[in-house]
Amino acid sequence: MRESLMHESKIHESEMRVRAFRPAGRVAAVLLVAALCGCAIGPNYKRPAMETPQHYKNAVATSSTAPPPDAWWTMFHDPMLDRLINEVDVSNQNLAEASAAYAEAVAAVSEARSTFFPSLGVSASAERVKSGAGAAPLSSFGLGAGTPGSGSAASGSGGTYSTYQLSGTATWELDVWGQLRRELENAKESARADLADIAYARLSAQDQLAAAYLELRGADAEIQLLGDTVKAYQRTLEITSNRYKVGTVAKSDVLEAETSVFSAQQQEAATRLQRAQLEDAIAALIGRPASDFHIAPRADWNTTIPNVPTGIPTTLLKRRPDIMAAEHNVAAANAEIGVEEANYFPQLTLTGSYGFLSESLGTLFEAVNRTREAALSASDTLFNFGGTQAKVAQARAAYHQAVATYFQTILTAFQDVENDLAAVDWDRQQFDILKKDSAAADENEQLTLNEYKAGTVDFTTVVVAQTAALSARLSLAEITVSEQTAAVSLVTDLGGGWRPAAAVETAAR
Repeated sequence: MRESLMHESKIHESEMRVRAFRPAGRVAAVLLVAALCGCAIGPNYKRPAMETPQHYKNAVATSSTAPPPDAWWTMFHDPMLDRLINEVDVSNQNLAEASAAYAEAVAAVSEARSTFFPSLGVSASAERVKSGAGAAPLSSFGLGAGTPGSGSAASGSGGTYSTYQLSGTATWELDVWGQLRRELENAKESARADLADIAYARLSAQDQLAAAYLELRGADAEIQLLGDTVKAYQRTLEITSNRYKVGTVAKSDVLEAETSVFSAQQQEAATRLQRAQLEDAIAALIGRPASDFHIAPRADWNTTIPNVPTGIPTTLLKRRPDIMAAEHNVAAANAEIGVEEANYFPQLTLTGSYGFLSESLGTLFEAVNRTREAALSASDTLFNFGGTQAKVAQARAAYHQAVATYFQTILTAFQDVENDLAAVDWDRQQFDILKKDSAAADENEQLTLNEYKAGTVDFTTVVVAQTAALSARLSLAEITVSEQTAAVSLVTDLGGGWRPAAAVETAAR
């Protein structure tokens, strides 16, 4: 009879729990709809407006809207340069660091997305309790059936009893105010900024490598030029020494000829040092030890100077990865305002559990021992001495800081391009002038040397002509390298061949 009453009591309790669970489920469904359809707290992102010029002021700028090719370095038509730049993606450590930062940001996006779903858990326990007089086992409260041998005691007497429990739990934070959505938005924009940082790191490494390689080839040309000059000066030294032996010139002429040879040799040695340092810099950019890296000299170097399409200034905002990174940082900071403003409102959490509780392991999974529970909780901070307001103010200040950084990045980008265009224009003009100057200096050097052989001028005049000719030849070689490095700087300051639209579409989905 007692067992029958206990059984009916447990059935009645289970029915009461089911009735309590159903309204909670309806409430959860309503709140879920509100969370999915409600507006997120905080401002929606809008790109900060900034006035941009309609055209570049330098005359060499073109109106072509086509960006440089993806592999922009191929415009220089140098297979060695192509191979070296292809190694940047594989071994450059700065690029590897940026890639790791992006991988971390993508993981943060996945973490933020996971908060939209319930956290599921499971718990199990087994207890054996020894009670004194006046204590009662679970069966006294109708929560489990006593079994023979379990050690249970009647109410009012001491004894020993066991309890077994197995249950699954779920906890779900309802995003009624959009805080979780803003956190996800913040994480996505931060990941996109990191993706743009990868592009910028790659472009910077390519820029440095291309410039170093072109300067190295320029050094090769100067070494060849100085080597030929040393040989020419040595021939002049022989002529002067022979004339000194027959008494037609003074010893000072021989000494001046020797000084010219030594000066040219010193310049050649300095240029070889510069080349070695450039070679070591290239090794570091492609992630290889300088001791095991060598680029063979080339006497037949191709001095291609490409024409770089500049497009119109407004396209720069989408072609420069550092500008795109700065804008995504603005969007991330904007989302953070919503995250902090959501703290003005209570946090709603839905929890539930379903399991079994019994005094006997053998009867644990019987229907009468089922337990279930659902609860909706709300928590809010009533007063924290202005802490929430301070965090919102910090988020707004961080947003304005990001906007200022974005604007400054744009201004610096326009400055870079205008400087590059001015340098390209200046180099072209200088090349034409120096080419004519070098040709005139070479002719004057030869005429002066012939006159010296004829005895109509002194050797000091020859030295002056030789020095001027060498200086003009070196300046012509240097301006050629300057034209090439200016083209590299221009194409990279325009964003290279980066395609930001495709990049951000695949980032942090």
